[in-house]
Amino acid sequence: MFEFLKKKLKPNLSQWEFEKLLLQADVAKEIAEKISKEHKNPKKALRKVLEKNTAINLEETLKKTEKPCKILFLGPNGAGKTTTIAKVAKKLHEKGYSSIFAAADTFRAASIEQLREHAKELGINTIEQDYGADPAAVAFDAIKSAKANNVDCVFIDTAGRQETNKNLIHQLKKIVKVTEPDLKIYVDEATVGNTILSRARKFKQEVGIDAAILTKMDLDVKGGSTLSLIEEGIPVAFYGTGQEYQDLKEVKSEELEKRILEGKK
Repeated sequence: MFEFLKKKLKPNLSQWEFEKLLLQADVAKEIAEKISKEHKNPKKALRKVLEKNTAINLEETLKKTEKPCKILFLGPNGAGKTTTIAKVAKKLHEKGYSSIFAAADTFRAASIEQLREHAKELGINTIEQDYGADPAAVAFDAIKSAKANNVDCVFIDTAGRQETNKNLIHQLKKIVKVTEPDLKIYVDEATVGNTILSRARKFKQEVGIDAAILTKMDLDVKGGSTLSLIEEGIPVAFYGTGQEYQDLKEVKSEELEKRILEGKK
């Protein structure tokens, strides 16, 4: 990741040359235009973006939040939300935190079964209803169960929503209103490139986003999705780097900088 930019960043690039490099690295066009205005010092321009990535600290959030901490996962269909939920739950479980899953994706076929299988593998309880049930009610029941059993965290799975689907966005708003989540985490594929900005922006406008997790970072991606989200004010907290539970890497600004500017991993 970012190797493409690292190899081609040179002093005295013209604004167009710098913008072109950013576009080729899958940075969204309007973000590329904004960053490239500092073309006389491209490394400084990128560093300014990366310094904005004040990614969330899950443990700190849990410590300062009244039990249960409610984490809502949202994003477009097929981005890997359900698997990502299991990865985050595994990470917290290893640090001693308990959790419960809310199968609030009552729209997509097999979604409940998929979440249930992850829960079984991890030894976590799942609150679920039949397909077609009110997802907000499922999430509410999970929170109620967590309170009764002194569970640290509720992970709320939701149906994959295309940002243009008004009915599903309305449903997501209802879940947010009913559950009042402590964190809203946007999950999307790093492979979608510069289209990620318009997708994420719609969710941010409609329900808000506290942080993002980018999946499929193990594939051949150029890293522009990360830069676009950070500049939009959406910190990128984790990368998904595979299908195993341990394939979740915390994103740190200093590491991102080294990847882009120094080529260090």
